[in-house]
Amino acid sequence: MPGGTEWAPRPRVDNAMVKALARAFRWRRMLDNGAHATLEDLARAKGVHATYVSRVLRLRLLAPEIVEAILDGRQPAALQLDDLLQGFPLGWEGQTVGIRCPTLEAEAGP
Repeated sequence: MPGGTEWAPRPRVDNAMVKALARAFRWRRMLDNGAHATLEDLARAKGVHATYVSRVLRLRLLAPEIVEAILDGRQPAALQLDDLLQGFPLGWEGQTVGIRCPTLEAEAGP
């Protein structure tokens, strides 16, 4: 590299994960506002299964640092939306390990 400066890896924004996060927060707001009374009502309105709505809504429980990493495209290359929809630890401390996010583990320090 010129001047000995290393290039940072280019962020890889995963549009599917970003859209799912946006849905999670939007759908929760719709439930809170009373636009839909239940998960089942929301699922029917969106044309999806209630179990899918439930799994997407669970994304709201991700640690803020993980949400930020996903939005910035700094999530691990191997991490896919399906991995998150399968479930993850509820405690924020355990999520970076459970999700195998070494970049966030390094930022957290010992």
